[in-house]
Amino acid sequence: MRLDLHRLSAVLTAADPTAMLPSALPVPLSGVADLADASETDLCFAERAAQAEAVAESAARVVVVPAEFPDLADKVLVRCASPRRAFFAIAALFLPPRPATGIDPGAHVDASAALGEDVSIGPGAVIGAGTVIGARCLIAGGVQIGADVQIGDDCVIEPNVTVMHGSRIGRRCVLRAGAVIGSDGFGFAWDGECHRKIPQVGHVVIEDDVDIGCNSCVDRATLGETRVRRGTKVDNLVQIAHNDDIGEHVIMVSQSGIAGSSRLGTGVVVAGQVAVSDHVTVGAGARIGGQSGVTKDVPAGATVFGTPARDMKQTLRELGALAQLPDLLRRVKRQERELAELRQRLAVGDTD
Repeated sequence: MRLDLHRLSAVLTAADPTAMLPSALPVPLSGVADLADASETDLCFAERAAQAEAVAESAARVVVVPAEFPDLADKVLVRCASPRRAFFAIAALFLPPRPATGIDPGAHVDASAALGEDVSIGPGAVIGAGTVIGARCLIAGGVQIGADVQIGDDCVIEPNVTVMHGSRIGRRCVLRAGAVIGSDGFGFAWDGECHRKIPQVGHVVIEDDVDIGCNSCVDRATLGETRVRRGTKVDNLVQIAHNDDIGEHVIMVSQSGIAGSSRLGTGVVVAGQVAVSDHVTVGAGARIGGQSGVTKDVPAGATVFGTPARDMKQTLRELGALAQLPDLLRRVKRQERELAELRQRLAVGDTD
């Protein structure tokens, strides 16, 4: 695809009305790239005036920059309030085209399922009985959607996703490849002889504008619901267990896991490889540092780190002190030797 000035202007104006548009482009734009790897037909962006040297050295001819960016020879600088936002609005134009709407002959759609307008269903996909899929949804190849599922408008379900029976998916959600929504929660009870399976008869509710990353799992509730609230973004390889309540606009980074019946408040950030124990509440706006183990409630707005997770500043002070321990031990041993020698000299002096 080639991007001319008219299309560029339309996208930039919509993304950032403050954008100062060029009167002409030195070359048609055929892609987007970072400054180091760009060709002269790629569009790039810079967020700080300190990047002026990198922009000057880049092969890119057209660069989106902040308003205060210095002028550079042989560069067309598109000035705006938010270069990153404007750049990625343009970058979206270069995404692969959407597949044609319609049902692939290799897909199976139950006769009782209801499909909205302009739905696309890929080869090998299976849509169960009584399921409702909203308008303009893209269901990729190999997707398995169970019975009585509801999916809102404008969702993207990538290849090999599984959405189990009774799940509820809001509008504009993205389920990345291999995600599993609504499989059984991990519930067993020891009866004296073996671990007996506890029936998981609840369901999953995913609200509007949620992204679920590749190979992540959101388990159905034992009773009631597991809920992921609107605007939340979940990275790859994340576990959300039965009866969890994940608040609005939460960020969960790769390999983090939330055990059953826990709650994350609005705007919580969970870094990579964090483990949150069951029946824990993390307050709104809290931040949990990478590889932490959260075993008790976290207050709203707190920043915690470590295992068990505690105030980050305190934890960093403790780690700093711990790093000094080898040197401290060497000093103590040296002082013990000196003290032993002193005692020996004193003992000899007393004998004399």
